[in-house]
Amino acid sequence: MTDLSELYNDRILALAAGIPPAKRLAEPDGTAQAHSKLCGSTIIVDLKLRGGKVADFGQTVKACLLGQASAAVMAKNIVGSDEAELRRVAADMRRMLKENGTPPGGRWADLAVLEPVRAVKARHTSTLLVFEAVERALDAAAQAKSKAADPANA
Repeated sequence: MTDLSELYNDRILALAAGIPPAKRLAEPDGTAQAHSKLCGSTIIVDLKLRGGKVADFGQTVKACLLGQASAAVMAKNIVGSDEAELRRVAADMRRMLKENGTPPGGRWADLAVLEPVRAVKARHTSTLLVFEAVERALDAAAQAKSKAADPANA
């Protein structure tokens, strides 16, 4: 069993404390929400995309400490990321928690601090909420772009 001091360590506390203030974008290209029925955590994400990369990002986070820590790392690193990178980081996080995989690296290396969550399955969902919301927002942006490009919608 994981000791709570491992799960809620000083680095996770610092990441959660450093989460940027809530921000919503006026005209996002994609918006999505992810919610955990188990704990009640909710994250809403807004994305602006330019040239295939995230140009602006907004989020509101009503989540536990672990969800806040994940969202703080996302907020720090998402601008400048492309869809493939974001989906890869989300997949790496799922593998880290659910399949004993290695944590994301590079500029996403701060996510390694969440490795102890692996042992507490009830906390996986809240830790992964921001990744789910970002992937859904990317899907929404792609769908909106496709719809706008369809001549039948003109």
